[in-house]
Amino acid sequence: MDLLSNLAFGFSVALTLQNLGACLIGALLGTAIGVLPGIGPVATISLLLPLTFGMSSTTAIIMLAGIYYGAQYGGSTTSILMNLPGEVSSVITALDGYQMARNGQAGPALAIAALGSFFAGCVSTLLVAASGPLLTSIALSFGPADYFSLMFLGLIVSAVLSEGNVVKSIAMMVAGVGLGLVGTDVQTGQQRFTFNIPELSDGIGFAPMAMGMFGVAEIIRNLEMPEMRDALKTRISRLWLTKEEWKRVVGPVLRGTMLGSIVGILPGGGAALSSMGAYTLERRISRNKHLFGKGAIEGVAAPESANNAAAQTSFIPLLTLGIPANAVMALMVGALIIQGIQPGPRMIEAQPALFWGLIASMWIGNLMLVIINLPLIGMWVRLLKVPYDLMYPSILVFCAIGVYSLNNNSFDVFVTVVFALLGYLFSKIGCPPAPMLIGFVLGPMMEEHLRRAMLLSRGDPMVFLQRPISATLLALALVAVVAMALPSIRRGKDRALAG
Repeated sequence: MDLLSNLAFGFSVALTLQNLGACLIGALLGTAIGVLPGIGPVATISLLLPLTFGMSSTTAIIMLAGIYYGAQYGGSTTSILMNLPGEVSSVITALDGYQMARNGQAGPALAIAALGSFFAGCVSTLLVAASGPLLTSIALSFGPADYFSLMFLGLIVSAVLSEGNVVKSIAMMVAGVGLGLVGTDVQTGQQRFTFNIPELSDGIGFAPMAMGMFGVAEIIRNLEMPEMRDALKTRISRLWLTKEEWKRVVGPVLRGTMLGSIVGILPGGGAALSSMGAYTLERRISRNKHLFGKGAIEGVAAPESANNAAAQTSFIPLLTLGIPANAVMALMVGALIIQGIQPGPRMIEAQPALFWGLIASMWIGNLMLVIINLPLIGMWVRLLKVPYDLMYPSILVFCAIGVYSLNNNSFDVFVTVVFALLGYLFSKIGCPPAPMLIGFVLGPMMEEHLRRAMLLSRGDPMVFLQRPISATLLALALVAVVAMALPSIRRGKDRALAG
């Protein structure tokens, strides 16, 4: 009964006019940036962070969450119609979705992508609602040493599961932690790593870093892609499934939802790994193995259900433990901190309207997305024809205005430019930026819990091994590093993330 009463409270929050509007805007923006190849939710959320400063915390997070899971829906459109995944997790969808479009089945492919995502989103949101309070009660028993070890495990797992070389991912993670420590030490008042630059005394701004590293850098990379200007040529026929197609997709949707709900909780590339895992599973057990790669509808239903389920359940570690499972969740942590809210196990008690309102808005947003994706598919097709050389200047102008408006300080614009160049450079040398962002967010929190643990233990570092929870988490981190060093496991991870 507590769950039902809490959900009723959440719907009373989410159904206010302001929050409904934010949910609709987030769903529309998420679908649009999912449709546009190469932009992605990380870049969009980082660019739109300044818009949330005038909103309430609940409204802001509802809108940002809508952008995230809306992008999982929209990313399937270009994957199916143009073989250009709008999102990393939609790469797998393109394998059979584009072949279905070439075979004259673009309509059914788009329909099952939207309906499978809707079902997976609804089921995984129920999992978030049911498991949130339980995990929160467990997390309340954690001490400072346990929290440090938990965050350390999150950093390690996100690094080893990210795309690319593990050593480079860990190096980026360490760099992110270092950048997060720039500024004035809260306890001693001493400035650290500021190089006598007064503007750095308060630390590096989260929004300028995120907007530069992900937003502007993504635009620079997209300018190198002439295929961004290609016009859509695929014609769309019926937008519904036959009776035989319904029979073929029920099992893949259910299995994809279960797999995605589990994998999405893991730090790292949850949506990408879950979509690849669901596709691989279906390819092995399906009666239509011979159709995979040639236009199998199962090859669209399973990964689309999995990646949307993973997008929803990735909120579980964020809302209950304060640990971001991926780069988007790291942006969510930054947005919460900007709003003056500390993510963690006490957030449900301290911010019940935010927690339950966000969960209720996920169901509302999923319903909105079905309405947006099926009847309005023609509008998204026309959006694909907008020349990119007309789109990116507008994005850059609004980006500069948004960064400057944070503190009315031109220094933030220069910081954005520096991180944009760094983000572009990192993409060229194969260094994934997501571990850096997660390290940047978790670094200051880790330092705080490390100091508390050492203070309570009177300087004895063995406290991290003497506490059972902390020792177990550190052991898991060690296992993750050792396992990823094994050639067979590393090759399997690379194949999964590469699609």
